[in-house]
Amino acid sequence: MQLPNIPNNYLIKLNNVSAISLVGEEQVKYLQGQVTCDVNALSAHNLLHGAHCNAKGKVLSCFRLIEKDQQLLLIQPKATIPASLAELKKFGVFAKVDITTSEQFSFYGLVAENAKEILSKHFSQIPDNITPVVNEGTTSLIYIAGDITRYLLIDRSENLAPLLTSLALPILNDSLWVFHEICQGFPFLSSEHLDQYVPQMLNIQAIHGISFTKGCYLGQETVARMQYLGKNKRAMFSLQGQTSSPISVNDIVEMQLGENWRKAGDVIASYQDSELAFVQIVLANDVNPQTKFRVKGQEGSSLTLMPLPYSLNPE
Repeated sequence: MQLPNIPNNYLIKLNNVSAISLVGEEQVKYLQGQVTCDVNALSAHNLLHGAHCNAKGKVLSCFRLIEKDQQLLLIQPKATIPASLAELKKFGVFAKVDITTSEQFSFYGLVAENAKEILSKHFSQIPDNITPVVNEGTTSLIYIAGDITRYLLIDRSENLAPLLTSLALPILNDSLWVFHEICQGFPFLSSEHLDQYVPQMLNIQAIHGISFTKGCYLGQETVARMQYLGKNKRAMFSLQGQTSSPISVNDIVEMQLGENWRKAGDVIASYQDSELAFVQIVLANDVNPQTKFRVKGQEGSSLTLMPLPYSLNPE
């Protein structure tokens, strides 16, 4: 989706995104026992989606996992890093691994209609669905699949500076990255929503972020029970519409039932451009696509479901 008054090609300085770094002899083995995805399947040129849960199977973070400079990076919103980092370090003392925040790296998003043409002047290979991660010198370029062409640029700020200057694109606010995550159905959790959802409620299985064959990991029993016993009745959706006032994380969204309104869920993430609003929310997974929604306290607001860009039950 193209927003009004936004250029076709731009950069986003991702002040709201960072990563947890794992380095050491047992980095893969250790992380394999902590997260939902199959870390053994990671290579220097692919990208994994996943979630990190507590022992009860409730999500602490949703991430994109890459290998960079002989370390594993769990790329995620900054807001989820403290709790996830603390949980990982709690068990990491028993393994040959160092777990820290990747404060040495800067993160930029590139959103562009003619991204390949722009990037081909600076990279010998442009990442794609088959090879989503490319390293050129010290810079990692990561392809983010979706309706809008997006890339992540990761490097030390001093190394990125010449590239950013050469790209000569406007640098826009990081709230736009949240907008794209909402539209593409990728969870953008805040600290307020930790320990509230199992991975399937955030559609992690739909983005191929759960391995049901890898064996044990933290929270695995709950995740498996949701999958095989059909206990999960909720899913993450995106809403769009009009509001007259700002929307905040944890605002309540109501759904219309006949002449009445009742609570549907809490706002996980939101993006607003004037009165145009986009909301990420967990709802009953059998919600009627024609349901009307509004923000509680904003009776004049009007929100409707956006189609999901994937199946909730992939093969």
